[in-house]
Amino acid sequence: MCHHLKKIAMSSTTERVCCSECQEFLSDDYDAHTQPNQQRVKFTSDAKGLHLSLRKMFRRRDLPNPNSLSSRDKLILESIRNWETTKGKRALLCGVTYNKQKYKLQGTNHDVISMRELLIKRFRFPSSAIHILAEMDPYPHPTKRNIQEALRWLVKDNQPGDSLVFYFSGHGLRQPDFFDDEIDGFDETICPLDFRTAGMIVDNEINDTIVRPLKSGVKLHAIIDACHSGTILDLPHVYSTKQNAWLDNSPPSGVYKGTSGGHAISISACEDNQLASDTSAFSKSGKQMEGAMTYTFRKALLENTNTRVTYASLLASMNKDILEAKKKCFSLRGLFHRERLQEPLLSSSKRFDVNDPFEL
Repeated sequence: MCHHLKKIAMSSTTERVCCSECQEFLSDDYDAHTQPNQQRVKFTSDAKGLHLSLRKMFRRRDLPNPNSLSSRDKLILESIRNWETTKGKRALLCGVTYNKQKYKLQGTNHDVISMRELLIKRFRFPSSAIHILAEMDPYPHPTKRNIQEALRWLVKDNQPGDSLVFYFSGHGLRQPDFFDDEIDGFDETICPLDFRTAGMIVDNEINDTIVRPLKSGVKLHAIIDACHSGTILDLPHVYSTKQNAWLDNSPPSGVYKGTSGGHAISISACEDNQLASDTSAFSKSGKQMEGAMTYTFRKALLENTNTRVTYASLLASMNKDILEAKKKCFSLRGLFHRERLQEPLLSSSKRFDVNDPFEL
């Protein structure tokens, strides 16, 4: 019998018992009443981690060919390739709901719309320079091919002075690292809508696509609201709020993970071994689902429009709001993993003063 059992909310009405170490679910008929200290909560909270058995997932042979594209899909892909590469500020926002699937998330559409409003109102991004992939009209769906093409658009023809933003709200997973470029031995991934057939997007690919091409004078911010997302851009420096210092995250293999002169910064929902939450706990009504990271990120910026928000104060505010949620006995399933808080993580292609103003 496994000694690391935790109850995980898979939807607003369903709970499964999961081992926090091996990440496997027990059978549906497992009696949760035999486990002490299981606290039921008022608010809904879904983990943005799938806890799927990758071995079982990739053994399937009845999956459709991911290389086949319908005429409609080809037209959508071509439209993404033709997005205008405006100079200055531009952003790609991805929200994946996984509609009609058992691991559906309910808050990602809300996350994407609220982030769009933040970029326009707080940081003066032109609405025409913000593109969205989401499972709602009139946007293209966030399939693997669409996300890959949109990421290429984001950094295409980047020039000094450009400010680029990549935002993702959806599921995140980990998989074994076979190239010795991860200190912990795991690659981090984001899960497109069709990841079961087309596969996940791995941190190595994200680094190659939107980090390496950044030219001198260009700044990229990635804001990733997903489980296991701490080093999703594979950046060589990670900031420790406990030590108030930058830590070396360079790959053991020695492969270069930096830019072509620009600056890449990532703010992730949690550390690589933690879960992120899709929750209604921060909603006034207790009904609106949204990413805990996205909510606390927006709150820190919108409540301080007249004060100087720094990278350090942004992280402190986000951590404070999550800690207060725990103190108020929200005890959000999915927000806490192995009794650890969901802790937002800052990483960068180069060391910088975290007391610098946060600007997009």
